[in-house]
Amino acid sequence: MNTPIEPSMDRGRELPVRKGKPRASRARTYILLLVIWGALVVLGGWGAKVYTDRLQQQMKADISAQTEAQLAQISQQYQNQIGDLQTQVSSEMKQLQTKIDAVNELLSFTKDSASSKTDNSNQLYTQLAEVTKKLDELKKQLDALQ
Repeated sequence: MNTPIEPSMDRGRELPVRKGKPRASRARTYILLLVIWGALVVLGGWGAKVYTDRLQQQMKADISAQTEAQLAQISQQYQNQIGDLQTQVSSEMKQLQTKIDAVNELLSFTKDSASSKTDNSNQLYTQLAEVTKKLDELKKQLDALQ
């Protein structure tokens, strides 16, 4: 049972080196890896483009919806302001009409009671002309609003 542990090979002899087959196999492997890598790069670029196109469409839709909402809100505010302004002008016109009627009554009374020595009617006619002018301006403003 005394056998040597070393193999029975000759030490002077070396193993032969294979030259042809492994290099061709490695070259094919590198080419295959290069093709796969290129395909992954192309697919990644295509996926990024598809994703950015989809994001653009979503952003366009969101911006459009926001713009529509803001326009509706601005339109509503504009309509409210015009309504308020029309109400205000109408009330001012009613007040002016009341003042004009009061001045007309006063003029009629003054005309009837005026003597030949005093003439206060000119002052009342001047006031009436001013009130009429203001009433005309308010009517023009109301027409412009409508």
